Amino acid sequence: MKYENKKRRGVLDRENFASRVELIRRRLYRTAYLYLGSEADALEAVDEAVYQALRALPKLRDASFFDSWITRILINECHKELRRRKRFFRNEKDVFPEAAGPDVYDELPLREAIAHLPEDLRSVVILRFFGGYTQGETARTLGIPQGTVATRQRRALQLLRLDLGEEGNV
Repeated sequence: MKYENKKRRGVLDRENFASRVELIRRRLYRTAYLYLGSEADALEAVDEAVYQALRALPKLRDASFFDSWITRILINECHKELRRRKRFFRNEKDVFPEAAGPDVYDELPLREAIAHLPEDLRSVVILRFFGGYTQGETARTLGIPQGTVATRQRRALQLLRLDLGEEGNV
C-alpha cells in the first residue's frame, strides 16, 4: 500500500491532465503546424497526441516533465504523418504548403531554407524559434543534452545564413 502511494505521487489525474493540455494547446498546435504546414493536419496531430498521451498517462513518472513529454509525443505523431505523406506523395518536394499559415513563418525563402535542413537541425529550429521553447525544454523534448541543442542550433543558423545568402549574424 505504501509502495502504491509512492508510485502514483507524480502522476496527473485526468482533470489535471485536461487543464494542463488546455494551457499548452496553442503551443502544441503551433509546433505541429510548423512540422506539417497544414492547419487540418496540425489539428489532427494535436488531437492524436493528446489521445496517445492520455492513454500513456500512467507511464508519466514526474508531472514536472509533462510539457516536454507531450511535445515529444506530438513530434512523433508529426513524424508519422510526414512518413505517410512520403509514401503517398513521393514527387512532392516541399513538405510545407504554399498557403500562408498563422505564424510569421509565412516567408517562402525561410520556409524553403528550413525545409532543406537535416531533420535533427530542423527540429531544434522549430522548437526553439517558432515553438518558443528554451534550450532546456528543447533538450528534454528531443531527449538530447542541452549542449547538443546549442550545437545544433548554431549549425542550423549557419546553414540558414548560407542558404539565405546573409553574411551578418542571425
